Amino acid sequence: MPADHQHHPLRLRQPRHKPDPRARRWWTVQALVLPSGPMLLVAASLFVLSLLFFPGALPWLGPLLAVLTVGALGYLLVMPRWRYRVHAWELGEHAVYAASGWFWQKRRITPLSRVQTVDTVRGPIQQAFGLATVTVTTASSAGSVKIAGLSAADAETLARRISDAAQLVPGDAA
Repeated sequence: MPADHQHHPLRLRQPRHKPDPRARRWWTVQALVLPSGPMLLVAASLFVLSLLFFPGALPWLGPLLAVLTVGALGYLLVMPRWRYRVHAWELGEHAVYAASGWFWQKRRITPLSRVQTVDTVRGPIQQAFGLATVTVTTASSAGSVKIAGLSAADAETLARRISDAAQLVPGDAA
């Protein structure tokens, strides 16, 4: 390895394409369904039950209610924005590059020669927002590459482009 690479490691840049802006609302609704909604429901239930039946429990139950409420609201407000900032994708001549996650961030580069299947997935909440996820499957033990939060039309176009590009690249999956 040349000496200059030992002192200046190569840095991976962020992929160029962002999810559809509606993805923030999709992730917010997901957070309301799990885990923020249940946490807020438990906190509210404990508070009401304690007021009605065990008023003396509020002093020691208060910290738990605060943790549940602050945690749920924090997740609900922070996660979708942070996730939108992290998520990105790019289709190059030889590979698909995707960045995902929010707290645990993951960057995956998948050579087109290793692509086995390309799927478009639209869950019920995604459908309500007109969004979809493209899943690129390889034989890798690390699992598939998922590009989430795309408009349904963009997802179909990207899936077709990846599939067409993978057919043109000779390699393991061809």
